[in-house]
Amino acid sequence: MEVLSTFLNGKNLESLASNFIPYYKMVTNTCSGLLPEDTLNWIQSALKEGRLEEVASRIQEILAASENAPLNIAVTGESGSGKSTFINALRGIGHEEKDSANTGVIETTMKATPYGHPKYPNVKLWDLPGIGTPDFHPETYLNQVQFDQYDFFIILSASRFTANDVKLVQEIKARKKKFYFVRTMVDTDLYNERKSKPKSFSKERILQKVRDYCLQNLHFEGMSEAQVFLVSNFDVSDYDFPKLEETLLEDLPAHKRHILLLALPDASEAAIERKKAALREKIWLKALKNGVLAAIPLAGFIINDLDTLDKCLKDYRKVFGVDDASLLQVAQKLERPVEEIKATMKSLDLTALIKEKTTVEKLLKLAEGFFSANGGIQGAVFHFGKTYYLHLHFLDVVADDAKILFRKILGGPF
Repeated sequence: MEVLSTFLNGKNLESLASNFIPYYKMVTNTCSGLLPEDTLNWIQSALKEGRLEEVASRIQEILAASENAPLNIAVTGESGSGKSTFINALRGIGHEEKDSANTGVIETTMKATPYGHPKYPNVKLWDLPGIGTPDFHPETYLNQVQFDQYDFFIILSASRFTANDVKLVQEIKARKKKFYFVRTMVDTDLYNERKSKPKSFSKERILQKVRDYCLQNLHFEGMSEAQVFLVSNFDVSDYDFPKLEETLLEDLPAHKRHILLLALPDASEAAIERKKAALREKIWLKALKNGVLAAIPLAGFIINDLDTLDKCLKDYRKVFGVDDASLLQVAQKLERPVEEIKATMKSLDLTALIKEKTTVEKLLKLAEGFFSANGGIQGAVFHFGKTYYLHLHFLDVVADDAKILFRKILGGPF
């Protein structure tokens, strides 16, 4: 990592400050990281001026905002569109689990009902009553469901989008909120077509037909710019679900994008890589914060105890669904012993992971006490390196485990 090399080569904080923005953009590899341009410039100036405590405090505020930002997602559509099933899919839980959204063949939602994410309680998915039902008319619907509290709207249909859907979207647009059309139950369409016309069946042709039909109806109602995502509520890795995830993430502000990214199910290996990239940025920022704190005499003593590392590893496992509770659910779904699932996981043993570290890590550990007590740029070197390399190592191993588990769920070998 180049920023660590800058320290190890004996360069000072002024050098770090001048290279801070290029380093950060290299880490994020995107224009949509957690730090906006004005914050990047402020940190760079503060580093040059030696305002280390202020830098550490600002970074901590940004990290906290990314972890605690409230996110409210509204899911609506006419009765039978699969709202509750879709919500359960986004939350990564089964329909018979505790706190799952009620499902049924008739409209079961009589009022806006929030469902917290099982791992991120500040993320709520709201099951809204179907528009056009007797008690909910397009003209008054948004006020009835308290429009302002939602970050964006997902409008579902199991057949075609109607004039009521378009009226709702027009109101949403007028109030400058985002919306997304999602056509559910495409797996049912494919099954029915395969059963009725096995000789002429073509998955691609049927999906295109469904998409065209939805778009034609929306265009007829005046929504010529509409985009429709085709999904199955029972298979979030197929059809347009991964594309829907990408679109939702692109449209959110940085701090809310981060929490949604972590909360979304791992619909593909690309989704796992996105989570890994987001967490890599946070590791870099935490390492920088710890390095800055370590440059202040005695501050380094409070950093990087074993309990903190254990919590870090458990947090990563939770994010990627390889924690004990998630592995038990997967084992039950695949009808395999949980011990068999765990046998392929490398991220379950903190001690083993720490022992895998390089000789450089051992040297950093030995020198930590001296530089923590004396402070200065040397302390920053060692604490930055310790935080960055240990946490990054944990992240790599956990993400690899998540990919292995994803392949097994798709039917790969044990």
